[in-house]
Amino acid sequence: MKKLIFKKFAKDVFQFFLLVSISISLIVWVIQAVNFLDIVAEDGHGFKVYFLYTLLSLPKIFSKILPFIYFISLFYIILKYENENELIIFWTIGIKKIEFVNVLLKFSIFYLILQLLLTTYVVPTTLDKARSYIRGSNVDLFSSIIQEKKFIDVVKNLTIFVEEKDNKGNLKNIFLKEKIEKNKSQTIFAKEGKIQKYDNKSTLLLFDGKIINNNNKKVNSFEFSKTEINLSKFTTKTTTHPKIQEIGTYNVLNCVIRLKNINNAYIFNVLITKKKLNNCIPENLKNSFQEIFKRLISPFYLLPLCLIACLIIIKSKDDYEYFKYKFGLFILGVITIIISEISIKYTSTKIIQNIHIFTLPILFLIVIYLYIKFKLKKPNLINQ
Repeated sequence: MKKLIFKKFAKDVFQFFLLVSISISLIVWVIQAVNFLDIVAEDGHGFKVYFLYTLLSLPKIFSKILPFIYFISLFYIILKYENENELIIFWTIGIKKIEFVNVLLKFSIFYLILQLLLTTYVVPTTLDKARSYIRGSNVDLFSSIIQEKKFIDVVKNLTIFVEEKDNKGNLKNIFLKEKIEKNKSQTIFAKEGKIQKYDNKSTLLLFDGKIINNNNKKVNSFEFSKTEINLSKFTTKTTTHPKIQEIGTYNVLNCVIRLKNINNAYIFNVLITKKKLNNCIPENLKNSFQEIFKRLISPFYLLPLCLIACLIIIKSKDDYEYFKYKFGLFILGVITIIISEISIKYTSTKIIQNIHIFTLPILFLIVIYLYIKFKLKKPNLINQ
């Protein structure tokens, strides 16, 4: 009987969690997708790159909102059971309130494992995959980034200026400057031009112009009636190297071990790697610690959030201060989530200071659990 009741409770929480998480994730994703339109409008990448890059941001969004959605789900279902007198069934069949809390804590471990899987593996992998599409993409939509009477320099080593541009893509009075090497450049002036695309390659046709080559201050020039420039060879200035959040958790841990010169035989033999690590420089040590906290420590805040939701059972719904009480618990849960986010910013390069910050979720868990046990020992809170 007990298993059936808890199974129904877990099912209700999961269904509500799934519904809300999908809804909010999609809303945030759509808003973020609008912001990512700069990939097309300003950086000139194609819509395929834009779609894949945007789609692969979904795991990060889901991971970011998971603690809040889980707290809301647990909080709402417990309140629903309380208001509909379904919690009385738990106490009637002999389930103690502390047993109820313990089962919910065990139940929360499933969501903790899910969050750890997301933060340590899925999110870094998908973000790196998304970045790989940017790395492997040329500027596909030159026509979208070229604007009248503006110097466009979003393309690496190339500056473009166009005086006029019509709806058909015809250009007038065009200026291009390409930086070939450190002391070598090429400048092109043309009266007319047009961007064409065939075989997945973009080319710029120029008419009636002049090419000026500058090689170590030696200048030569010649005029042309028609010339063609391969635009597909140019790449965007969009960041293409992996950011810290896109690097695998194993490599981030390795970077910290290297930079802190941690000499431990087990760590050295099992964890350390001799291969070159991206962005593993002293300036990124703090960022690496922050990333470790975000991936490995922050998910544990789900456990104290579970206990905060369980505090609802301490006070009867018939109490005249019940509304204020449950509102206060909700605010406490939100504050806990905020603390988990703020704590990331307070991580430093000092291991001792970081240990204090890293133990915060466990400290919260112990304090709230002991408080619940203390309150449930009072005579007026003996299980019904």
